[in-house]
Amino acid sequence: MPPAKTLTAPSWATARNILCIRLDSLGDVLMTTPALKALKAGRPERRITLLTSPAGARVATLIPEIQDVIIYSSPWMKATAPRADSRYEFEMVEVLRDRFDAVVIFTVFSQNPLPAAMLAYLANIPLRLAHCRENPYQLLTDWVRETDLDVNRGVRHEVRRQLDLVSAVNCRTEDETLSLSVSSGDRENLREKLADRRLDTTLPWLVIHPGASAPSRRYRPEGFASVVSTLQSVHGFQIVLTGSRDEIELVESIRRQAGVPALSLAGCLSLRELAALIAESPLLISNNTGPAHMAAALGTPVVDLYALTNPQHTPWQVPHRILNVDVPCRNCFKSICPHGHQDCLKKVSPEAIVTAALQLLADTPLELQCQEIGNR
Repeated sequence: MPPAKTLTAPSWATARNILCIRLDSLGDVLMTTPALKALKAGRPERRITLLTSPAGARVATLIPEIQDVIIYSSPWMKATAPRADSRYEFEMVEVLRDRFDAVVIFTVFSQNPLPAAMLAYLANIPLRLAHCRENPYQLLTDWVRETDLDVNRGVRHEVRRQLDLVSAVNCRTEDETLSLSVSSGDRENLREKLADRRLDTTLPWLVIHPGASAPSRRYRPEGFASVVSTLQSVHGFQIVLTGSRDEIELVESIRRQAGVPALSLAGCLSLRELAALIAESPLLISNNTGPAHMAAALGTPVVDLYALTNPQHTPWQVPHRILNVDVPCRNCFKSICPHGHQDCLKKVSPEAIVTAALQLLADTPLELQCQEIGNR
């Protein structure tokens, strides 16, 4: 009988093609970018492919650390519509099979990485890294024990969590900022739209994003209307309101209640143009949603109306003010307020938002506030 073959153990140090799995939304992908930098630090030859949701894929093309994107609506994520069978999963295994040297599975602490680990295992990806509560046995070759188990005792920021994960395989970076690129073409497209709508960027202006995917994370429209009215009529700021096509009516209702000619770009901007707008704006006022993390990535100060649904997604390494009112039901992790009152946001006064905005703007040089689009 011939001797058994000895398998050469793969190494993270020599892994060149790495699959990163992040199946959440735009903001979650952005908060993973420092960990992606760490994976590539000192290894410019590495190729990063992101396996992500349709929502995450929208921003992935604006992240320079990512070379390729695979879109996957996984059945273990709540945003995925029910499927009749598992055919799609077996097809995805074939898409991934034998293509990668390693996989990093990025999850929030409440998610289980093992379905994604099984996908990677079946696809013959030899190195598999993730946080996990239970013993994963062979599904993970590199198991980092889950420590963020009790949110009421404190959890790490989402960015720190993912940096700690990749540090377990000796991948670190000195640049821990979020990553998002805005091209000159994106800025030019935005410049034309703002010129068409007669926004004078030589005068003070700022952006307000009043929407969010989860109702529990949306500040009340009448409160936003009061903020718009005060900032524009009392303090002389031109206000630009943004939102998706589904949020056009929300933005229009805020404009009607405000009683001032605020500019609406709801439904008018591509994601690239939205990034350019946030990059050029002196300030963003937003709910805790994707544009708040875009602002953090682009260095734009942000007033974050931060619902206390969860604690670990605050703006990362950017000047900011976080506004909410403490409530006994904090850290509910619910998309809809389970008590129906939404007091953690509802009780934030418009005056507090205006004050926070003015304080942040006072820390920004006036010449930057009035600088024309395209000159930064």
